[in-house]
Amino acid sequence: MSRTVGYVVGLLMILLGLIWIAQGSGYFPYPASSFMINQSIWVLWGSIMAVAGLAVTIIISRLRRRG
Repeated sequence: MSRTVGYVVGLLMILLGLIWIAQGSGYFPYPASSFMINQSIWVLWGSIMAVAGLAVTIIISRLRRRG
């Protein structure tokens, strides 16, 4: 049960990070009034979020192999 929650959290972090990267770079200008559009700081924060989500999924998968 907790592994499934870990995978879901990790995948949501990756998805959210990719959305932040797309908005920050201007490729996903939705909603049009968003403060994140064309703001390069959100590319950085999105990259950090996506890498953290990837780390969570890798850690969960390695714990699964041990247990």
